[in-house]
Parts: sequence; structure tokens; C-alpha cells
Amino acid sequence: MDTFDSIHQRAIELKGGKAALGRLMPEVKSPRQLARSKDHRWLAQMARCIFQAGFVWRVVDNKWEGFEEVFFGFPPEKIVMLSPEQIDRFASNPLIIRNRQKVVSVQRNARFVMDVAREEGSFGRFVARWPDEDLVGLFQLFRKRGDRLGGMTGQRVLRNMGRDTFIVTGDVVRCLRGAGLEIAPNPTSQRDLGRIQNAFNDWHQESGLPYSHISRICACAMGD
Repeated sequence: MDTFDSIHQRAIELKGGKAALGRLMPEVKSPRQLARSKDHRWLAQMARCIFQAGFVWRVVDNKWEGFEEVFFGFPPEKIVMLSPEQIDRFASNPLIIRNRQKVVSVQRNARFVMDVAREEGSFGRFVARWPDEDLVGLFQLFRKRGDRLGGMTGQRVLRNMGRDTFIVTGDVVRCLRGAGLEIAPNPTSQRDLGRIQNAFNDWHQESGLPYSHISRICACAMGD
């Protein structure tokens, strides 16, 4: 495996300097900040990333005030109580993207958020306590217990909420493969994901940088 420093230097050159690269880094919240995040904001971010998946993101962004209005701020305890008739009305409301399956996923993920909050005190506290060295385990939990939260969707939820995490984008995969990591071009197996986790663990130890920043630097080193 290449050292992370060589990848970092390539990203600095491609982005026009260290300061310019630094401005592209995502926000990373402390565990204390993350633990204070509210359950309804986690559900809202899940909905946002799910509706953006396979769609033009800016359309969802432009309609987001409508989403907040239709789902009355995404309180999980109210969303789980929606009747099938209410779900149908939501799914036909022009204020949001009219996709019934994705509307249903909001209700299913409300149950996911509530179940975890009941077990751990709050959803944010649960995520904050999860060990950095096993982020792929957190990805797997989102996929299994949540709805439509597999792949990069769940990873983006975590990143957008400020959780320190890598995202397995195409550019990140190409960077890892170019650095000598033996993984498939579309790494979905537990073996490949475990190797990716180990590579990020090593680079985190080498650089002292957050996982989110290492991931973004990898993408920038590939020209993203």
C-alpha cells in the first residue's frame, strides 16, 4: 500500500494548494456534539439522502422546505403513526417528490430511529459511541435495520450529520486500488469492506486526520 502522504500531496497539487484543499473538507462534529443531535434531524437527513439517491440532488434541495412542511419536521413518534391513507396523501403532495416507496421508507426509518433511541438513549448518542475502527459495521447496521439505507446512502447520512466517516465512492475506490489495496472495482463483500476499513485505520494512524477528511482527500486525488 502507498503511504497516505503521497495521496495527500497529489490532492494538494490538483486542488491548487493546501489551503484550497482544506476548504473542501467536510465538517466533523465531536462525539459530544453528535450525542446532542436530535432524533428528528436524523430522520430528516435519512429522508433527504434517500430522496436524493438516483435523483437530481438540487431538485430535492429546492423542495426541502416542502418536505419539512409535509412531514411536519420529521418527529419519529408522529411519523410512525401515519395511516396508509395519510401515506397516500403525502405521496401525491406536489410539495415533495412524489415517490410512494420513498415516502414509506420515511415511516420505516422513523421506527428504526425510535427503536435505537429507546435502546441507547438517543440515536445521536448511539452513533457517537460507535467505534471509528468499525465504521463498516455501522454501515451494515444501517442497511439491515433501516430502510433504503444501504450503500452510500447510509454513509452520506452519517457524513451529513457530522459523523466522522469515510464514504466508499467510485473515486475513493479507485484511489484505494491505485494505492495497492486488493479490492473489487465495486467492493460490496465483507472481505473488501473490511480491507477498506483497515486501510483507513492505517491512514488515520499515519496522518492523524479524521476519516472524513482522508476520504475526501482520496476523492480529490482522483480529480473529484
